[in-house]
Amino acid sequence: MGNSALKSHLETSQKTGVFQLTGKGLPEFPEELQRLKANLRTVDLSDNKLESLPPSIGIYAQLRSLTLNANRLGGLPDEIGKLKKLETLSLSSNRIQHLPPTMDQLKALRTLILAGNRISEFPSGLGGLRHLDLLDLSRNQIRSVPPAVSELQVIEINLNQNQISLLSADVSRCPRLKVLRVEENCLDLAAIPLSVLNESQVSLFSVEGNLFEVKSLRDLEGYDKYMERFTATKKKFS
Repeated sequence: MGNSALKSHLETSQKTGVFQLTGKGLPEFPEELQRLKANLRTVDLSDNKLESLPPSIGIYAQLRSLTLNANRLGGLPDEIGKLKKLETLSLSSNRIQHLPPTMDQLKALRTLILAGNRISEFPSGLGGLRHLDLLDLSRNQIRSVPPAVSELQVIEINLNQNQISLLSADVSRCPRLKVLRVEENCLDLAAIPLSVLNESQVSLFSVEGNLFEVKSLRDLEGYDKYMERFTATKKKFS
């Protein structure tokens, strides 16, 4: 991409606070963005060839939304934790295996999308993100959901298309969890925690494509309680 094209993008971004440059084959995060650090609120560099983010990512103190879908990112630098105003972080279809420990500093974060990466262990250390509404970990290689999941403040967890055979009953202790998606995993009926049905706030429990017939959920203790929540939620939004 020529310098003139980048220059015109930068001029527009100076006015709008939005920098969007997708599908241009960018090999690295544009250094030129640093001159916009004071007022840049939204960055979208999806569908490029970024393999890493520079430590300087931490200087964008006003950033609210960072979208880097469909790149080649293998991870994130610790400096990502400096983005104190970041509300949306979308990193689907990359090569990420782990998250840095500084993720717990993203106190404004509401949406974290990590679908289609190479994550094999359920991420820890996100319990301090009190405003996190959506955690999307679909299309990864996660095999189990550990007890620490109970620390999450999320409203929705998407774990579709992983390799999960173990789902901790502590997921029912997530105080705000309403939507739990575990479609197309390796769960058998015995692995479904009854507490999700009879003790949790979950009103949409999506389990299609596992090792049991969905209708067999009806035989589990607490199913009626779950259906009451499901129906009440449906009525509210219909």
